[in-house]
This record gives sequence, structure tokens and C-alpha cells, in this order.
Amino acid sequence: MLRIALGADAYGFPLKETVKAYLQDQGYPVGDFGVAEPVATTPYYEIAHTVAQRLVHQEFDRGILVCGTGMGMAIIANKHAGIYAAVCESRFAAEKSRSINNANILTLGALVTTDAVAKDIVDVWLNTGFTSGWEPAIQEWLRGSLPAIAALEQQQFTVQ
Repeated sequence: MLRIALGADAYGFPLKETVKAYLQDQGYPVGDFGVAEPVATTPYYEIAHTVAQRLVHQEFDRGILVCGTGMGMAIIANKHAGIYAAVCESRFAAEKSRSINNANILTLGALVTTDAVAKDIVDVWLNTGFTSGWEPAIQEWLRGSLPAIAALEQQQFTVQ
């Protein structure tokens, strides 16, 4: 079963707690790297960095980050090589973030996402595989794009 690293800032705390309980009810191993109370002052960027690092070091398979809009967390997480964080506000976006972009971190906005919608997004995101639902020619193209993306990433993340 996928190991999920979870994190949230104070804005995302209540939704993170809902998602955490939901994941645990589904049997997923969850590591919580977010704030432990809704008034905590740990900055979103530190939490996003921590969760991204846990994936980079292969301690977890996927991550879910929650802040006010999901955007700040995605921006910071995407600054790490091998991390593909996607802000998803619908099940359609969640599905496409996995089937097209192979996103390994889902970011949610607690100010724009209800508990019920978040659970639906999480379900779709966790259960959609890379290239799922695409015709064979597109699946082949998507898989074939991975080396080119890795090369771009290598150029951008190489320290000079």
C-alpha cells in the first residue's frame, strides 16, 4: 500500500486532519509532517520542503499538502528534483494530474475545498495510475516523455 506523507500549515490544519483520518480509515500508512494545531506558526514553505524531502529520500511514495489555496505548497514542493506537485480543486484535475503528469504530491486548498470534495479528490488521485484512460499511442508518448523531463530536471537542479 502507498505510504503517504501529509503536511499542512495553520490554514490547512482542519482539512489535513480530515484527510488524515480518511486515509487511515482506508488503511494507508500516513506520516504527518504538518502543524499539530490550527494556530501553529510553522511556515507553509518549511512544511512543503519537509514533505518533498521525504519523497525525494523515498521514505514515502506520495505526499498530500494542504494550505489556504494549495498554491504556495505546490510552488515550494516543485523546487525539489523528482517532485511533481499539482494543485487540484476537482476530481477531473486530480485524475489528469496523475494520468498525464504523474504527480506525486497533491496539494489542496482548505479555503476552497470542502471535506467531501477533498475526500473525492484524494480517492481519484490515489487510484489513478500514470497513463490511465489514454489510448495506447498517447500512453506510449507519455511514457516516452519521462526521459526528456528527467533531462530538463537534471539541467535545472544541477548545482554549478
